[in-house]
Amino acid sequence: ETQLQLQTARLCLKKAQTTEKEVSLALAGDLQAQCTASNYAMRTLGIPYAGLFGACSTMAEALGLGAALCSAGLADGLLAMASSHFCTAERQFRTPLSYGAVRTPTAQWTATAAGACLLRPAGQGVGIRAVTFGRVQDYQIRDINNMGAAMAPAAASTLLHYFADTHTEPQEFDCIYTGDLGQVGSSLLRELLAAEGLLVKNHVDCGCILFDAAEQQVKSGGSGPGCCAAVLCGHILPRLLRRSQKRVLFVATGALMSQTTFLQKESIPAVAHLVELRAPEKESGA
Repeated sequence: ETQLQLQTARLCLKKAQTTEKEVSLALAGDLQAQCTASNYAMRTLGIPYAGLFGACSTMAEALGLGAALCSAGLADGLLAMASSHFCTAERQFRTPLSYGAVRTPTAQWTATAAGACLLRPAGQGVGIRAVTFGRVQDYQIRDINNMGAAMAPAAASTLLHYFADTHTEPQEFDCIYTGDLGQVGSSLLRELLAAEGLLVKNHVDCGCILFDAAEQQVKSGGSGPGCCAAVLCGHILPRLLRRSQKRVLFVATGALMSQTTFLQKESIPAVAHLVELRAPEKESGA
């Protein structure tokens, strides 16, 4: 996973035609205890670094904090990055890989993936227009194989606060991307928003589009910090750069349990962070 992060970061910097020396700060995180993969990747890159843990919400958290630092003039050339790896996540939170346990229909498949974005205070490219940091929600879900149910309330809470704060409505956006609720969590999110009078018809979940659920045995869909990070960099941002979409919401959700709380049968708190993304004024291939 460390090599995955290094490859992703270097590819990002190459596309931006810059080097590690020009990056003032890196915000990165992963699912391994103490953000192990990120720590070891930054050991090699040598960039000033602050580790983040928001579970699957880490990419949006990094973008939001990075945008705030850049807009305040405290950073220029900030790397926001997140990753996950199927093997490390499964044996850390669920069962040993060799155990052969049968997955429940609500379970999600941790993506082996990474994504990285370079943020600047101004310039060409997709713009971050607003950020809403989430409040921790806990609906007393205790099933480690049902992350969608644990995270859906957090996504609903953050979206409702964003719409109230900005006086906007769901239909004003080309798409509302969540990550990673999967099929179960996506259905629950729409139910929670409908109960508040919001009928959302433009919602897409990163965990549902990274894999082909009809052809791949991923049950409810994908998960992990790398899932929404990879979908953001490989699917959402290119659409905005082509201006096939002009205004979207990126809402990454994270289940905040640990190895200790899971074994103690604690409930699973969750958080969701939201970033509003706008297409550049002119089509860009950057």
